[in-house]
Amino acid sequence: MKIVCYKDTILKAINSVVKAVASKTTMPILEGILIQTNDDEIKLTTYDLEIGIEYVMKCEVKEHGNVVVNAIMFSEIIRKLPDTEIHISLNSNNLLEIECEGALYKLTTMNPDEFPELPKIEVENSIDMEQGTLKNMIRKTIFAVSTEENRPIFTGCLLEVENNKLNFVAVDGFRLALRSIYLQNKSNNFSAVIPGKTLNEVNKILSDSFENVKIGISKNQALFEMENCKIVTRILDGEFLNYKSVIPNSWETRIKVNKNNLQNSFERISLIAASSVEKEKKYPVKVSVDIGKVVISCTNQTGDAKEELYVSSEGKNIEAGFNPRYFLDSLKSIDEEEIYVELGSNISPCLIKSVENNDYVYMILPIRLKD
Repeated sequence: MKIVCYKDTILKAINSVVKAVASKTTMPILEGILIQTNDDEIKLTTYDLEIGIEYVMKCEVKEHGNVVVNAIMFSEIIRKLPDTEIHISLNSNNLLEIECEGALYKLTTMNPDEFPELPKIEVENSIDMEQGTLKNMIRKTIFAVSTEENRPIFTGCLLEVENNKLNFVAVDGFRLALRSIYLQNKSNNFSAVIPGKTLNEVNKILSDSFENVKIGISKNQALFEMENCKIVTRILDGEFLNYKSVIPNSWETRIKVNKNNLQNSFERISLIAASSVEKEKKYPVKVSVDIGKVVISCTNQTGDAKEELYVSSEGKNIEAGFNPRYFLDSLKSIDEEEIYVELGSNISPCLIKSVENNDYVYMILPIRLKD
C-alpha cells in the first residue's frame, strides 16, 4: 500500500472515525483504524461493536492494499505533522511508514482480515433531512438522555415519525426534552431508540449546513449516511416511555418571560445552590410566581440569594423547587427570545414551551421544598 494525501484531508477523516474506536477492550484490533484503498480514494473504518464509522476520502493511490493501525498513535502523529503532503506506505516488514518533510515514523500494524465487518443493514424505513436540522434536534434533546445504566432504554433518544412529523424525545426520570419538525418528504410511521453515545458522535460529524443526511432504520440497527461518511449503530431494545401521557395538557400558572433574563438569573442563583458545604446535599432553587413577577431564590449554609424578574403572569400564585441544572440545560438549548413557563402545582411537572409554535417542550419535575 502506498498513498499520498494532504494533512488537513486525512486529519478530517481520522477525527470523524476515531469516535468509534474501542477504549476498553480485550480485542486489540478494535483499537485500530482499518485503512483500505480503492482507485483514487481510501476508506477509513472503526468499530467498537456498538457503533461503526466509515469515512471515504480522495487521495493519490500509488499501490493498493489494506492495513489496520493503532488509532490513537496514528492520529496523534498525523495531528502533529506539518500542514503539507504526507506519504503513507506499508513496507516489506508490515510496518506503516509515515513520511512528511524529513520526518519518518514506522508503526506496527495488525491483520486487516481480523477486523470485524460492519453490520449489513436492510433498511426498512428511512428519512432524509438537512444536516443542520438534525444537528439542531440532537443539541436540543441530548442533554436529557439518562446516564444510568440500570434503565438502558433511557440512555437513548427516541426517534419517532408519526403522520410525517419527526419527534426526538429524551428522558432521564427527572426531566423530558421533546423537539419536533415536519418532514418535507412523505415517510412511513416508525420509531427507534438510538443510543445517546451514538447521537453525540453523529452530532460532532454533522455540519451545520443544508447538505443532506439520510437516516435508515432496520429491525435492530440504524444507519446515518452523509456524502462521504457512514455511521452504523445498534438500536436499543425495550419499551420507551409513553411520553404523551406524562406531559400535562393544562396549567394552573403560566408566565411569559424573556429567556435570556431567566437564564442569567438562574446562572447567578446557581452559584449559591452549587456552593453548599455539604456537597452531597442537593439544594433546590425556589421559584415563586406572584402577580406580574417571579422570584428565584436559594438558601443554604453558604448564604442566600434572591432575584426578581418582572413577567407577564396568568393564574394562581405558586412556589416550587427545582434542580437549577435541569432548568439551565433546557434554557440554554432554546434560541427564542420569549418563552412560556407553565406550572400545575408545587409537586407537578413544570413545562417550558415556545410562545410562537409547538416545535419543542421541556418538562422538569420539581423538588419538594422543606418548610
